[in-house]
Amino acid sequence: MPRRHLRVTGDPESPLRVALRALRTELDVPAGFPPEVVAEAERAERAEPAARAAPPPSYDATDIPFFTVAPPGSTDLDQALHLSRRTGGHGGHGGYRGHNGFGGYRVRYAVADIAAFVAPGSALDAETHRRVTTLYFPDEKVPLHPPRLSEDAAGLLPERTRPAVLWTVDLDADGRVRATDVRRALVRSRARLSHEDVQKQIDTGTAGEPVALLEEIGQLRERLEVERAGISLTVPEQEIVERDGEYTLTYRAPLPAEGWYAQISLLTGMAAADLMLAHGTGVLRTLPAVPGGAVGRLRRTAAALHVDWPHHVSYARLVRSLDPYEPRHAAFLLECTTLLRGAGYTVFRNGALPDITTHSAVAAPYAHCTAPLRRLVDRYTAEICLAAAAGEEIPDWVLAALDALPGEMAEGARRADAVESACVDIVEAALLRDRVGDVFDGYVVDRAERRPTVGTVQLETPAVVGRIEGYGEQLPLGERLSVRLTRADLTRTDPEAAKVLFAPA
Repeated sequence: MPRRHLRVTGDPESPLRVALRALRTELDVPAGFPPEVVAEAERAERAEPAARAAPPPSYDATDIPFFTVAPPGSTDLDQALHLSRRTGGHGGHGGYRGHNGFGGYRVRYAVADIAAFVAPGSALDAETHRRVTTLYFPDEKVPLHPPRLSEDAAGLLPERTRPAVLWTVDLDADGRVRATDVRRALVRSRARLSHEDVQKQIDTGTAGEPVALLEEIGQLRERLEVERAGISLTVPEQEIVERDGEYTLTYRAPLPAEGWYAQISLLTGMAAADLMLAHGTGVLRTLPAVPGGAVGRLRRTAAALHVDWPHHVSYARLVRSLDPYEPRHAAFLLECTTLLRGAGYTVFRNGALPDITTHSAVAAPYAHCTAPLRRLVDRYTAEICLAAAAGEEIPDWVLAALDALPGEMAEGARRADAVESACVDIVEAALLRDRVGDVFDGYVVDRAERRPTVGTVQLETPAVVGRIEGYGEQLPLGERLSVRLTRADLTRTDPEAAKVLFAPA
């Protein structure tokens, strides 16, 4: 599920970039990999397939013309895709006639097989459990695996034969799942496309069928998402640009192709969850129903940004109506990511299913399994699904690690949340650093439970969220308030002191 995307361009020695480097030191973010981990990665890269940590693929799928879709400059390519029609049979609209013929689609989704390179119990394995996830800063990333693996030997680079976990999901003509298979395979991507490339090919009618079908299948899956009351956030990317010491903030709205591609990832995660639930052992990505207080705060944010949210309109319906190209809507969509913060990982074993099996935003059982180069848990869900599909025993090393995974992933999420929050604070401080003393119109969207004179204010313009202190009595929750900027300091290192601070005007 989405996080906020922040990107910084401009002078590498600008105050903002310097502050981001200092933040990595402050948060004790690893600067590099220990020598023994690098050495193991080098050995794993050079090893013959039969000598690698995971069984060599028994299926050769290198004849299938897969393609990858990722932002320009992406180097950790987890997934490659191939889409095709299933022909034969005349079962009517949505008809299904089994593997030998039906009107529908076949989705092939190859996911990097990082388990082929990471030996259980090795120094490399221990390092991934320490890092848990790739951390994304506005100016660089801190990877989960050594780049020689995640950006080369294990990545699904074009014209390179790579081991992969290959998902094959057959859909009917309405986009509903009819059959799922997953196995280890050798794959070879033929093209590396950006979302812009895909969108342009589709819009101009120049896309071949495997690319063109992304729109067709993506839209069918979006309709099914609405039907089951699921929610996909089209989270815009924030870009802060520095020119001559001045900072400006812009939003890049996601393209329709990004939403269609996200539906393929969601489809695979839902298929993985169903497979593990049927098998009786697995780890799900779960999210309970959002508490009313969180929705109430979001309603106040909507009011601050002049986003019309009638009380009879549900959150899901509102989100689907928003235009990410509209800056106010884009800012609101970014705040919507706060409702996903209650998500966690739920382990179950031996047929004893947990009380909660669904992710409330997906509105279905769901599992993380499509980003193993960037997220620890995906390596384990892949192994469970492979064993379930083959009717084999789950590897002992997977079962031994299973119970600790939710705690490890929760710690990784806390670290990623801290990075995201600190980066947002720094970016907003950079944006406002020359406006200390200025007065802004905003809305009080939150207040401290035990200190009602302290809270959070959402500005109308620019769409900044900041701390407010110094109100003489209880802050008027949900009401408009003029505020004066009293602090915008990129360099503050005290975690209790806000980098951006407002007071009543």
